[in-house]
Amino acid sequence: MYGLLIGLFHPIVIKAEFYFSKRIYPLFIVAGIVCLLIAFFTENQFISSLLGVTGFSCFWSVKELFEQEKRVQKGWFPKNSNRE
Repeated sequence: MYGLLIGLFHPIVIKAEFYFSKRIYPLFIVAGIVCLLIAFFTENQFISSLLGVTGFSCFWSVKELFEQEKRVQKGWFPKNSNRE
């Protein structure tokens, strides 16, 4: 279950970089903070752990956005020609 959640963030990062560039990273930071705060105050252990993994995945996605930009520059992923 958690691996599925983590794996879901890979295409999210690719699409986010394609449509918005790495400048969208503050959204991932805020989402990560919100998820971790809610996880901290949630009494249900399963929901809390899901939110914790989601929050960590949001933080990890910030790093991956910057890495994805480098992958696009290397030609490994398509560049959005409508941006810039």
